[in-house]
Amino acid sequence: MDKNTKIYVAGHSGLVGSAIVRKLKTLGYSNLVLRSSSDLDLRNQDSVQRFFTREKPDIVFLAAARVGGILANNTYRATFIYDNLMIAANVIHAAYTSGVQRLLNLGSSCIYPRNAVQPLREDSLLTGVLEQTNEPYAIAKIAAIKLCDSYNRQHGTKFLSAMPTNLYGPHDNFNLETSHVLPGLIRKFLLARFMAEGDDESLLQDVQARALGFGFTSTTSAAEVKRFLKSIGVTPERVSLWGSGTPRREFLHVDDLAEACMKLIGREPADIGELINVGTGNDLTIAELASLMQDLTKFPGEVVFDRTRPDGTPRKLLDTSRITAIGWKPAISLRDGIETTIRWYSQTLTAAPQSA
Repeated sequence: MDKNTKIYVAGHSGLVGSAIVRKLKTLGYSNLVLRSSSDLDLRNQDSVQRFFTREKPDIVFLAAARVGGILANNTYRATFIYDNLMIAANVIHAAYTSGVQRLLNLGSSCIYPRNAVQPLREDSLLTGVLEQTNEPYAIAKIAAIKLCDSYNRQHGTKFLSAMPTNLYGPHDNFNLETSHVLPGLIRKFLLARFMAEGDDESLLQDVQARALGFGFTSTTSAAEVKRFLKSIGVTPERVSLWGSGTPRREFLHVDDLAEACMKLIGREPADIGELINVGTGNDLTIAELASLMQDLTKFPGEVVFDRTRPDGTPRKLLDTSRITAIGWKPAISLRDGIETTIRWYSQTLTAAPQSA
């Protein structure tokens, strides 16, 4: 891409979008078009069409989405399918009508059937039943893939779809009600450690800097915060996690994904196929992840699993042979990535303005 190429990053303040923006700026791209959700509601077709007609970006990274973990997906099913369908349909159609040269649609590994053969190949799409807890979100993401492919076939566009594995890193969502598993674990273990150390100042600093979720908004006293955390299984002695701990998950640092996006944006759809996986090719159990998290956060208590809660998909490991074949592989190890994410999280707490 030419350094003056006009690039629109949809969802630039989120986990994926912010990483793409960081990478673009590092590479010297400065003609970036960025809009917050308060400035541009991507669910509104007229607003999106007017934006594309006015700005006429050359390249689009579609990283905007309504996302969340197993609890949020299963609780806000209508919200997840509606918001993600509308975002995808509006952005992809407007990109076509305004003459966008290239578009990269970022999806999710949850598009694959619950019991598909592991590791998950791109051609396993739509070959079986989806995981029920995140089915609405997965259907919206599958629709986005089919939109890109259909516009390519009918209109000759060059729209690609990349399916990352579970992501983590700076600017992740750490709200305990809506977060994915890894950022949720970081926060739970840090909060539990603060309580174990009797560090009420850090405990309140954390809660004042970020919403906990579940409607909890009061920061009047450490005792109130501790009562709430106990109600969701976080105490000075132990951290209780959903499920059995046996499901296996793969995790990719978002900066590695940003590198992959740069590799993919200039590729031809005919060379890539309908979609392409982006992952590490390695996974671990949730119990192993929890043990690693306990070590890195220095939480002295124990980890227990609540088997009355759902596990979700048993395993989600991506086959990464397609993207490996074009010369990309991740550079950040899971341990190093979690360490830097914990460091970023802690720094944002100390930098956050505190309420009186």
